[in-house]
Amino acid sequence: MDIRLFVAVDLPESVRRQLAGLCFGVPGAHWVAAEQIHLTLRFIGEVDGAMFRDVREALAGVRSGSFAMQVQGLGYFPPRQLPRILWAGVAKNEALVLLRNRVEATLVRCGLEPEGRKFAPHITLARLRETPLSRLTNFLAGNGLFTTEPFTVTEFHLYSSQVSAKGAMHQIEANYPLAVG
Repeated sequence: MDIRLFVAVDLPESVRRQLAGLCFGVPGAHWVAAEQIHLTLRFIGEVDGAMFRDVREALAGVRSGSFAMQVQGLGYFPPRQLPRILWAGVAKNEALVLLRNRVEATLVRCGLEPEGRKFAPHITLARLRETPLSRLTNFLAGNGLFTTEPFTVTEFHLYSSQVSAKGAMHQIEANYPLAVG
């Protein structure tokens, strides 16, 4: 049986609570549950058991240091089209990009196809369906200056994800600590 995987950074409880506090007032928004809010470094998709084991073991070899990160700003994807994803952004962060690039290189060495899209660090807050653009732009105007205090990222995770009628349920399959200092 195949397993659906992604690699992510978790957010501190206080940051997830702040983000969850934004999650109302947008018609057609299917909000992400507070406990499921994360920053995806790389979506892997469906893999078989052998690839799952290879990925889990290979990610243990990713070497990177802990770093500060700050959630900042809101927006939506895709730009200049019907909005489908409402997201919170991340302040410019070279250490985050370096970690993501090391994860990506490791996964490609495992035999996965390279990620086709440019890495745009973001935290998905809602999936949108038939959301009036005027309501979304009002929401963004009212919350566009959203920011959190910086926090330290000390690990990343390999997650499995099961999609159901109630949405995706995520489970940590492996933790990978980052070097401190």
